[in-house]
Amino acid sequence: MRFVAIGDSFTEGVGDVLPDGRERGWADLVAQGWADAAGHPIRYANLAIRGRLAWPIVEQQLEPALALRPTHLSFNGGGNDMLRPRSDLEHIADAFSRVLRRCDEEGVTLILLSGANPSGQLPMGSVVQRRGDLLSEAVLRRVEGRQDVVRALNWPDGELSKAQYWSEDRLHMNSAGHHRVAARVLHALGFEPPETWWAPTMQAGAGPAGLAYYREFVGPWVKRRVTRTSSGDGRAAKYPDWVERTPRSSDS
Repeated sequence: MRFVAIGDSFTEGVGDVLPDGRERGWADLVAQGWADAAGHPIRYANLAIRGRLAWPIVEQQLEPALALRPTHLSFNGGGNDMLRPRSDLEHIADAFSRVLRRCDEEGVTLILLSGANPSGQLPMGSVVQRRGDLLSEAVLRRVEGRQDVVRALNWPDGELSKAQYWSEDRLHMNSAGHHRVAARVLHALGFEPPETWWAPTMQAGAGPAGLAYYREFVGPWVKRRVTRTSSGDGRAAKYPDWVERTPRSSDS
């Protein structure tokens, strides 16, 4: 199997920080978990870059991903678009149609993910909740009747919305969140993930609150909006070409 992932920080793995400082994330976990469950090596690439909007993901990552000739391609996008009040949700959902059409043309199985729901942790969370619900509905309309599309839908997962699954910025999942998403993807692929991935025991730090939260996280986000910059500017994909994941004797 050859699995390539495209997307933004959700797919890059932001928030799931290893002891050496590297960021892992659900897609890395899926690649290893897939190899473990299937009992044979999996070739894996990850072109996701943090901060990307839905259509730039498609325009910049889709064709390079398909050029690798994968058997499976995962796509998630729209989380960054949703935070912009003037974003056209139907236009964002059209990006999913483009990805599905190109996967059909290339004979690639699409793994469709919705992002986890951070609204319970965020300022103006009710606005994020409403826009996320509308975007999810628009995307699902575009894959209606397509039983061949692998669905790993995280937005409706109430458990995943709890604070214990989120990092200090309240916008990116921590290691527990990424493990739960990885478990859902493996289950959608027909494998039984390690039971601990559904409800990992690692605890989230409390993180800053009040003005400290706005100063550390909200302020820099506003500055990037004003200066039209992105957290992903100058970053390259962590796995732009195939890496091989081989089965392990036990899960971690």
